[in-house]
Amino acid sequence: MKKYNFSLSALGMAVGLAASGVAVNVTAAEPTLSEADFEQAKTIYFQRCAGCHGTLRKGATGKNLEPENTKKLGQERLEKIIQYGTEGGMNNFDDILSQEEIKLMATYIQLEPPIPPEMSLALMKERHKVFVEPKDYPTKPLHGRNWENFFLVIERDVGKIAVIDGDKKEVVAHIPTGYAVHVLKAVEHHEGMHVDNPGRFWYVMGRDGMMTKVDLWQTPEKMKVAQTQVAYDARDVAVSGDGKYVIGGGYWPPHFVILDGMTMEPLKVVSARGVNIDGEYVNESRVAAVYDTPKAPSWLVSMKELGQMWQVDYSDIDNLTITKMDTAKYLHDGFFDPTGRYFQIAANASDKMVVVDTETQKLEAMIDVDKKPHPGPGANWIDPKCGPVGGTTHLGVGKVTAWGNDPVGHKDQAWKICYEVETDGAGVFIRTHPKSDYIWADQTKHPEPEVQQSLQVISKETREIVKTIRLTEVEGYAAVHIEFNDDGSEVWTSVWNRKDSKEPNGEIIIFDAKTLEEKARIKGLFAPTGKFNVYNRVNHVT
Repeated sequence: MKKYNFSLSALGMAVGLAASGVAVNVTAAEPTLSEADFEQAKTIYFQRCAGCHGTLRKGATGKNLEPENTKKLGQERLEKIIQYGTEGGMNNFDDILSQEEIKLMATYIQLEPPIPPEMSLALMKERHKVFVEPKDYPTKPLHGRNWENFFLVIERDVGKIAVIDGDKKEVVAHIPTGYAVHVLKAVEHHEGMHVDNPGRFWYVMGRDGMMTKVDLWQTPEKMKVAQTQVAYDARDVAVSGDGKYVIGGGYWPPHFVILDGMTMEPLKVVSARGVNIDGEYVNESRVAAVYDTPKAPSWLVSMKELGQMWQVDYSDIDNLTITKMDTAKYLHDGFFDPTGRYFQIAANASDKMVVVDTETQKLEAMIDVDKKPHPGPGANWIDPKCGPVGGTTHLGVGKVTAWGNDPVGHKDQAWKICYEVETDGAGVFIRTHPKSDYIWADQTKHPEPEVQQSLQVISKETREIVKTIRLTEVEGYAAVHIEFNDDGSEVWTSVWNRKDSKEPNGEIIIFDAKTLEEKARIKGLFAPTGKFNVYNRVNHVT
């Protein structure tokens, strides 16, 4: 790797940086920042970078950004990478960050990363807030709407979710939650447990570790009923099959927390630190995906850096039973097969899809796929030749990969790649519906606007791309995420206004699932990204 010497051109660059407020030592190879600039950069890093590169910058989905690596690239090269992105899956930031912020971040990642504090159970209890007492919850919906076809939509950068009436195409509420909400979940279908009105209560996890409980039966101003911060950086949440408990997974501190599902009081903290599958101790072992298992009183908890899936029995939380399954490193997003027995999860930096059997609590299979698989909530469908299959997009390459996932009826096809479809660009989400003839994939990770702003629609019958739909041509905007309505007749997509995400310029564009023609638009949204339909998510409809 080329090393940059401090010549006259470097001196000029350093002077320019200093003029922009970034203090650079021009007589040595060590960059520096003022205290104010360091704090600003630390915030930007948390908001934009830590998810892929890690709080301590050791890397996972993204590259290792510790100073011994970043200094080799030098200021100028780092600025270009941040500005334009890479073909390997890092998107461009020139439409999100200013030139001064890009320079600031290029300098910041050459400095030693700060180590954040821990978070105790006592501190979580201090940050537990109840806005509506459970005794005051309504006994029937108060708004007269079909709440089972509500969509809960992430409004990323303003720290809110929007509740949208899927029948009337109306925004019901904007609810303040944690920053950059990542996932929302409710009680999901369980073979051995039952709750009344599943899908009424939703649990929202912000990237700042703020977990919020939402009651869809309330009037809009009272839908936010409780809140607890369980980490400083977090990603996922899940609810027990009986609704008694909720679990939140932390990136930092690396732990998971079990809370009372009714009151949101934090009850138990379990560390995720440990020895990985290579026999090395990992301090930053982040908890990525957390899912309730449909066939047992347990959660699946993915240990990203350890390369393990933990199956956590919640029938006795005072004496937790945890089965640790060795798989592959950098586990991230996943989804169940149609039977609810097998969990399919991306080990994205290992370029594998991992399958675990929740009945035997053992690794079932590992499927070699392409660069950085990322299925999001995933997709299952029936292929004419392979039978039942699951599929994923990839962060690192424009490709949809499908594999057989029916070891009973199609044993010869099970856990083997069925087919691949080359798309125009790397994507983040894939989605379908049992009643749909198509699979939809976004291409959000591609740096070219025309591709980044387009979705591709693939025929289940022919395996070919039948239509490319460009959602927007506005500079700095992107197309992202797909969700069907409750009966599968509509496809909801997001126009993510990345460059002015704190303005209500985002849209949801709705398409007819059969004709693929535009049907409606919902405007006035703040950076809408992920969308969660109540009926589909509760019933594992993928």
